[in-house]
Amino acid sequence: MTTPDIMAPRPWLTPAAADRTAAAEAGTAVPQTATTPVPGLTPPAPPTDPSALLRQPVGFTAESVRHDFPILHRTVNGHPLIWLDNAATTQKPRQVIEAIAAYYGVANSNIHRGAHTMAREATEAYEEGRAAVADFLGAPGPDGVVFVRGTTEAVNLVAQSWGRANLGPGDDILVPVLEHHSDIVPWQMIAKETRARLVPIPLTPDGEIDQDAYADLLSSRTQLVAISHASNVLGTVPPVKEMTALAHRYGARVLIDGAQSVAHFPVDVQDLNADFYAFSGHKLFAPTGIGVLYAKPELLAAMAPWQGGGNMIESVDFGRTTFAAAPHKLEAGTGHISGVIGLLAAVNWLTSLDREAVAAYEEGLMSYAHQALATVPGLELIGSAAHRIAVLTFTLAGQDPATVADWLDRDGIAIRAGHHCAQPALAHYGLESAARASLALYNTSEEVDQLVASLRRLQQGG
Repeated sequence: MTTPDIMAPRPWLTPAAADRTAAAEAGTAVPQTATTPVPGLTPPAPPTDPSALLRQPVGFTAESVRHDFPILHRTVNGHPLIWLDNAATTQKPRQVIEAIAAYYGVANSNIHRGAHTMAREATEAYEEGRAAVADFLGAPGPDGVVFVRGTTEAVNLVAQSWGRANLGPGDDILVPVLEHHSDIVPWQMIAKETRARLVPIPLTPDGEIDQDAYADLLSSRTQLVAISHASNVLGTVPPVKEMTALAHRYGARVLIDGAQSVAHFPVDVQDLNADFYAFSGHKLFAPTGIGVLYAKPELLAAMAPWQGGGNMIESVDFGRTTFAAAPHKLEAGTGHISGVIGLLAAVNWLTSLDREAVAAYEEGLMSYAHQALATVPGLELIGSAAHRIAVLTFTLAGQDPATVADWLDRDGIAIRAGHHCAQPALAHYGLESAARASLALYNTSEEVDQLVASLRRLQQGG
């Protein structure tokens, strides 16, 4: 038995998710794609009344996408899985799983260096992923997109390449107390090396970045401001566009950590005027080990390679190496090709949805969760910023966060407990640890109800 040429069709370039958009625009039923059963998992039951799909209002419902996620139909400890750890990682739709399997099954090859058919196919798919990410971020073109392992590597790349060349004694790097460790530690390391100064931007009691303090800290010494587009522990969405504009008045560059934002609302790096923007694929329904650094083309052109090796050179001899143009000079070695294929499929799947409707749904679900959690005795939510994504970090009177997470796991409910790689943010509230439930587009109000019921049982003595 032979397999037809993969180029027609390529599952990562023509995902089934695109059919959902076409069907919605045409007012027809949502087409369903056969899914290979996953061993040990129970597939979702088909709707008892398929015509109900026709009566759904234009927009978005969680039920319309849950069938795309095989893992959401398994059980944990005898209970249906309720995945509320989305700030740590999101689950993967079958379109992503199938695209990766198709690549390895019929198109596996290295890229950028082969003359045979499969090398050309893999290279084309890889670069199609770069172009799709550029469109997804509103970037001016694919040459501003560098593939990395994730947000952490992207920040380290900027720190070690741009930072080493542009920071020196007396320079300031401003970083809010809100930040993830991956947006603090790399700057500590490069500040120590260059004798620059890392300056924390304080928070207000409700978990907002103190904008007055930020304005006061900016000066001619400020070379870089590093800020999250959305906080992984408080959910806070800072006014990054305004903060970027203010930093630019002082000639400072701005790096925006988009790890928690890209899955929740549309991003336009040109509108933000971001100098650097980073995100991780695994928090965008894509595989682990793949991420993106966007940078303005002039910045990438001036940045020296962070790592050396194959795939990032024009020519090499023992006297001199000539590097390839950006972004390739910053991508040494064989890239995570299947990761890019999965990221492309995830971007295509997500952009086939009504992103504004998704954001509105998540906002409504977060409001519902706030009201429901308020009924749990002794539960205190941390942070109350006006603009937030659906991250619900809390403490429970008399209960250690790890105990809370373990109790919920017995009911099949997955949350996070610990410092969430944001110890300074928790310390702002006098905490070393907290529990966190983080919502995504496939979560439902029924799942929130089960979370609340389980917490109430715990408080009633187990």
